[in-house]
Amino acid sequence: EVQLQAFGGGLVQAGGSLRLSCAVSGLTFGNSAIAWFRQAPGKEREGVACIVSDNDDTVYSDSVKGRFTIASDNAKNTVYLQMNSLKPEDTAVYYCGVGQRLDSAAYYYLVPSYDYWGQGTLVTVFS
Repeated sequence: EVQLQAFGGGLVQAGGSLRLSCAVSGLTFGNSAIAWFRQAPGKEREGVACIVSDNDDTVYSDSVKGRFTIASDNAKNTVYLQMNSLKPEDTAVYYCGVGQRLDSAAYYYLVPSYDYWGQGTLVTVFS
């Protein structure tokens, strides 16, 4: 059984940093794509960052580019999201998802591209 456990969320002041972790069990990364999405109240789930495990290719949404960094530790089956310069608009529940490597980077921003999801971890940024 594949399980994803996301943790590391919390309450942080604007300008601060947090690091999220996503621990994956039940599969080895291989050529997987592992992504972080977020969902704010009343909004759709949106892709934030994705990493392809076999070549460490990454993609980021424009809203977080330059502030967030996604990284993978394949030996630990864990993916991290380092979030710096946080803004109140980053407030959301953050989810990690795992899927197969895809041919087009555009697909990594789509929820149906991922087969498994974690339970989410809440990030609240106050000004």
